Amino acid sequence: MTEAEQAIGTPDAGKAEEGAGTSAAGAGSDEAAAGRGRRRVGVLLAVAALAYLIDLVSKLVVVAKLEHHAPVEVIGTWLQFEVIRNRGAAFGFGEAMTIVFTVIAVGVIVVIARLARKLYSTPWAVALGLLLGGAFGNLTDRIFRAPGDLQGAVVDFIAPSHFAVFNLADSAIVCGGFLIVILSFRGLDPDGTVHKD
Repeated sequence: MTEAEQAIGTPDAGKAEEGAGTSAAGAGSDEAAAGRGRRRVGVLLAVAALAYLIDLVSKLVVVAKLEHHAPVEVIGTWLQFEVIRNRGAAFGFGEAMTIVFTVIAVGVIVVIARLARKLYSTPWAVALGLLLGGAFGNLTDRIFRAPGDLQGAVVDFIAPSHFAVFNLADSAIVCGGFLIVILSFRGLDPDGTVHKD
């Protein structure tokens, strides 16, 4: 570029400099996004693993200690622990559709795995981690408990008075879903951006 072109500032030179600046900024933002993405996926996996392990251990304990025994009163008759084998969905709904709920659980896991690639929001990571851990918890029962063939009965044991019996996986799924509703109402997207309707 000649001295005159520098003084005047040709359009092509300005565009080239602007393009270089945009490319550098884009590369920087990509690196930052990649860093944020790794951290949020870690949160999702940690929450999912914790929810899954707590559910699994609780079911192993209650089956070993409480199944075929009288209900254990936790808060009088208001809250009891009683082992129930549930072939339906959460809270005992749809007992004749066990295989359908198994397929739905697998679908939820696949959708969460796809969302994880664009997950930069910690609250969304927690919500999806709860859903993932709960889905895996009940799916484990469907696969490994009798009668098997993806139709196994889920172990439920938390029995409030005048309410359906449920387990900790159900609780994780409900809490994750509730959190997603709140995040959606507040306009926070899984990629960390905030939108306003």
